[in-house]
Amino acid sequence: MTVYSQTQTERDLKKLTNLVKSGQLSDSLARNIHKLVGLETNQLENDLTATEKDLAEFERQYHLSTADFFRQWRAGQTDDRMDYVEWASLAQMAENLRQRLELLKSGNPK
Repeated sequence: MTVYSQTQTERDLKKLTNLVKSGQLSDSLARNIHKLVGLETNQLENDLTATEKDLAEFERQYHLSTADFFRQWRAGQTDDRMDYVEWASLAQMAENLRQRLELLKSGNPK
């Protein structure tokens, strides 16, 4: 599997941006870009749904919302049991997924 560096990806995106700005983007390439954004959006939504399902399980188990738990976690008001570490990781993962979705859907970071 080939892993592309962020620098190479940025260069390639700049090339595509230049094509768009110059009016030279082909219909085929435009369709493929649109499909890629759609595929990434769908994957992120699926990942977020699965993560939120896992978070809901912790909320049921501990009778506490993830938002309240995460505030306590960040303030150092919880212990370091494995469940809490996992819950905090999932909460952060969900937030990252939401941010990525926002970027893809609106194009603007929050």
